[in-house]
Amino acid sequence: MRPEYFVAACLRIAAAMLALTGLAIADTADSGPAHGIAMYGAPALPPDFVSLPYANPDAPKGGRVVTGNVGGFDTLNPFTLKGETPWQLHYLTHEALMGRSRDEPFTLYGLLAESVETGPNREWVEFTLREDARFSDGSPVTIEDVIWSYRTLGEEGHPRYRSFWTKVATIKATGPRSVRLTFNTPDRELALLAGLRPILNQAQWRTRDFTAARIEDIPLGTGPYVVADYEIGRHVTLRRNPRLLGARSAVSPRHP
Repeated sequence: MRPEYFVAACLRIAAAMLALTGLAIADTADSGPAHGIAMYGAPALPPDFVSLPYANPDAPKGGRVVTGNVGGFDTLNPFTLKGETPWQLHYLTHEALMGRSRDEPFTLYGLLAESVETGPNREWVEFTLREDARFSDGSPVTIEDVIWSYRTLGEEGHPRYRSFWTKVATIKATGPRSVRLTFNTPDRELALLAGLRPILNQAQWRTRDFTAARIEDIPLGTGPYVVADYEIGRHVTLRRNPRLLGARSAVSPRHP
C-alpha cells in the first residue's frame, strides 16, 4: 500500500470513530430526568425493572454469614482518615444516591434518588430523592442531609472523597427533594461519581466532631444492615435493619 493511501485510510477510520463517539455522546445528552445514567450510551435496564439481572428478588431472607477481616479495627466510622474500620462495613450499612450495576461497564441506577438529570455536556447533574428514603432510625433523608454529606466528606472526610469535591463549583437545592451539582472541570465521569458519594445524617453530627468520632459514634446509614454488637479488634455483628424485615424495599435494586 502506498503511503498516501495508508494515511487516507487512517483518516477515514479516525473520522468514523469520531462520528460514532459523537452519536454515543448525543444519546446521553440532556433529555430530562431518567432512572439511570451510563458513562456512554443508555442504561441497559428499562425504568420499570424489578431487580438487577444477577439478583433474585424473591430470594429467601435469613441465615448467618461470617467473613474475615485482616488486622483489627478501632473505629466504626469508615468515612474519615482516623482509625481502621472493617472493610465490609461501608458496603453493608450505607448507600448513595445511585447504585452501580455490576453487569454493565459503568452504569448507575437510582438508589436513594429516584431520578438523575444532566446538562447537555454533563456540566451539571441533578438528583431527585425518593419520598420514602429513610435512615436506619426511621428519619427521612433530606436534601439538607445530601448537601451536608457532600460538603463534609469533601472537606473533612477521608482523602478518597476530597479530589471529587475540588471539581464541584456549586451544590444547591433546586426543590424540596432535588439537588444540583455544577462542575468546574469538563469531565463526563463526574456526573456518575457524584451519584456514588455516601449519604449521612446531618442531625447526628450537630453536637459531635465528625473527624474525631468515638467508637460508639456509629454513622447512621440507609443500608440493609445495622451494627448490632461489636468488640474492638475482635468482631462486629451486623443485623438486617428491622425496619426492612417483612417488607420489600420500594427501591428495586437496593435490597434484593
